[in-house]
Amino acid sequence: MKILYWLITIWLISQTVWADEAAIVTEVSVQTGKISQTTLRRYVMGYGLVEPEPATASKAAASSKIAASVAGIIQQNYCVEGQGVDKGQLLFELDTRSVDALIAKAQVAVEFAQKNFARKQQLNATENISRKLYDDAEQVLQTARQDLLAAKTQRELLKITAPLAGTITACHVKAGEAVSLNAMVAEVIDLHRLNIIIHVPSIEAIALRLKQPVMLKANSDILGKITFISAQVDPLTDTVLVRASLASDANLRAGQLVNVSIVVEQRDCLAVPVESVVKQEQNATIAIVEGDHARQQAVKLGLRDGNLIEIQGEGLQEGMTIVTKGSYGLPPDTRIRVVK
Repeated sequence: MKILYWLITIWLISQTVWADEAAIVTEVSVQTGKISQTTLRRYVMGYGLVEPEPATASKAAASSKIAASVAGIIQQNYCVEGQGVDKGQLLFELDTRSVDALIAKAQVAVEFAQKNFARKQQLNATENISRKLYDDAEQVLQTARQDLLAAKTQRELLKITAPLAGTITACHVKAGEAVSLNAMVAEVIDLHRLNIIIHVPSIEAIALRLKQPVMLKANSDILGKITFISAQVDPLTDTVLVRASLASDANLRAGQLVNVSIVVEQRDCLAVPVESVVKQEQNATIAIVEGDHARQQAVKLGLRDGNLIEIQGEGLQEGMTIVTKGSYGLPPDTRIRVVK
């Protein structure tokens, strides 16, 4: 009887323990977030070099290396680096003394030829001069005028002007220095007309299209749009040359190396933080919070942009609460405690 009594007692105690254990409910500490409706983008990344806009059929180039049209000595320098200039503005003037002497001599010759021809015209009116003498005087006057025009043209060549409106980025000579024919004296760039030259890997260039937006980096303001995509691949680098325009207020400088992002796809969709998605083999799930419980929901993943990833799934809506930190390893339906 005593043995039976002890067996019954042990059984009752074990049932009580098992009941207490069954009554314990697992509670997991998690952090939560929201499903958001947002715009996600896919990018092609690359490094770009800022340069002046090249010449086109309808527009001149945005930069110029200014050279001397004739050899001579710099007499006056009217520009400095960083100075803004207008098209046609005088930048340098070469020594004009020898040309001024030629102009003065040509003017005297023109005055003499004009007086001589005037006399021949008076004689011709009274028929007291041969036709040959009259024609010779007229020819001398025309030649003198042409010589004067040539001397004045030569003097204009001694003035070096800005071929376009822009900013002087380099000034290579000073007053008193000698320059040879075609010697470079200055450089000017229109800083409001800049491009970015980007070398994109050929495998990624397949997604590129004209007018696609270009950003300085992902999620930043749009700088410009693609204006040119080369039809050739550089065999040495396996890249495709891409040119993009720049907004006039991009605040970049020619020669600057920048990290750019080309937007090749853009989509309005539901998105969640990447850390809230649990991937297992080919499946992906998120944990949706309902009261003090979290249940697993299968989702289909799409674009990823930074810390956000696109999701698709039955019943998903903007504003639904999801588990962010602590979602990995959660049972299909479990009790949770939200930790701030």
